[in-house]
Amino acid sequence: MIIIKTKEEIKLMHESAQIVSKTLGMLAKEVKPGVTTLHLDNLAEEFIRDHGAIPGFLGMYDFPNTLCMSPNAQVVHGIPNTKPLNEGDIISIDCGALKNEYYGDHAYTFEVGDVSEDIKKLIRVTKESLYKGIEQFVSGNRVGDVGYAIQKHTEKNGYGVVRELVGHGLGKTMHEDPQMPNYGKRGRGKKFLEGMTVAIEPMINMGTKSIKQLPDGWTILTEDGLPSIHFEHDVALVDGIPRLLSTFDYVHEALGIKTNEEDPFRLDLAQL
Repeated sequence: MIIIKTKEEIKLMHESAQIVSKTLGMLAKEVKPGVTTLHLDNLAEEFIRDHGAIPGFLGMYDFPNTLCMSPNAQVVHGIPNTKPLNEGDIISIDCGALKNEYYGDHAYTFEVGDVSEDIKKLIRVTKESLYKGIEQFVSGNRVGDVGYAIQKHTEKNGYGVVRELVGHGLGKTMHEDPQMPNYGKRGRGKKFLEGMTVAIEPMINMGTKSIKQLPDGWTILTEDGLPSIHFEHDVALVDGIPRLLSTFDYVHEALGIKTNEEDPFRLDLAQL
């Protein structure tokens, strides 16, 4: 069942999502060769708690950490460890926070030092596909419209779209209806309604769409060992159009990235 949010609830969800966004911005300055993912995880837990929230992933479904840390060929759900990051790696950091009974859930893939041009392109195309999906999250459209937009943009570049893992509704629980696949057919699936809140999160592989799971029961990686990219935003349907609850602004500020990609989707809290 899809749970529609009031504008007051959307404000609370924005607050939770912004804590996650600020956490990712803090981590952006710390991601570098030689740093361990466990160190980054500890920083994130302290930061989230200092901002009056609870780490959203810690203990959920028995997950052991605050962050899902997925380098290189790992798609999602990687467990932080003491292995240092290396020059040329990429690392997807997926973070959740719970505040005022609502979750934020937000992810960014970082470059570790200098990465290859092939990887830079995969990052760029995946991030572009996120916003192409968000553009389709409008009143009257359906789940398949978002998935189709993401799939079309990434597959035309020769990339694989993971099928088994999807975005989702978001609210007082981390995973609500509807499921939000990154593939699909236009006009299919559940219709978008005013007050819906979802996490849209393309997971795109350089090669095959096929994945496998490590024996730890969590870590998902590409079947062919090629890199995978993951970006995620929390989005609310407000006055018929998509409005971002999360932001990459803090990451971009830390990394010196200039972009206006979020401008069409910014949420004006004064209008809620």
